[in-house]
Formats: sequence, C-alpha cells, structure tokens
Amino acid sequence: MATWDDVQRLATALPEVTERPSYDGRPAWRVKDKPFVWDRPLRKADLAALGAAAPDGPVLAASVPDLEVKEALLADDPTVYFTTPHFDGYPAVLVRLDDISADELEELVTEAWLCRAPKRLVKRFNESG
Repeated sequence: MATWDDVQRLATALPEVTERPSYDGRPAWRVKDKPFVWDRPLRKADLAALGAAAPDGPVLAASVPDLEVKEALLADDPTVYFTTPHFDGYPAVLVRLDDISADELEELVTEAWLCRAPKRLVKRFNESG
C-alpha cells in the first residue's frame, strides 16, 4: 500500500521537481512547471461514470507517454489503474494509491517524470543512472 508520503519522496528525488498545489489546492509535482503526478480526487461526474467501481481511497493521477501506454496499463491491472471520461484522449491514468505496490509506484512516478521533463534533462538523468 502506497501513501502520499511515498509519492512525495519518489517525485522530489527526481531532478528539478517542485511541489506546488494544483488549482484546487491539492498536491501536485512538476518538472519545469509541467505536472507529472498529482492528487486527483474523484468528482461528481467521475463517481457517476464509475458507479460501484469508484474507489473510496486516495487517487493519484500520473502522466504516461501516450494513449497506447495508458491502454496497456488499464488492461494489465484494472485493480490498480483506471480512468474516467474526463481523461478520455489524454495521456494520463488514475491510480488507486492504496492498491499499488511500492516498486510499481516508483516505476510509474519515474516514467511520468520522463514523459514530461525536457529532453536535455531526461538525457542527463539517463546518463547519470
């Protein structure tokens, strides 16, 4: 079971990350002012769309490289990953934070950072690792 402290620790360990609340005051982590992971509570429309499948715990939103990756994650583990109509056509997944493993969270946060960071920063990160 992952926590917001885990998300914060993993995100802020990456280069040039800042933590700045989103427009609704929720935690969001950014690289060069581009959000890559953020707290995304479900809204009324989300709850209506999900019905009984709506999680009751914390929800993390994470950028993914493209819609194919999004679809692969959704198909691979629907107990962890899900989406709502609000995110249709947008390369991001929603994550049941209570259900993702620590290792999988680390991979997700790093991949989210990689797809939002500037190319020069990604190159430097890959060369250092």
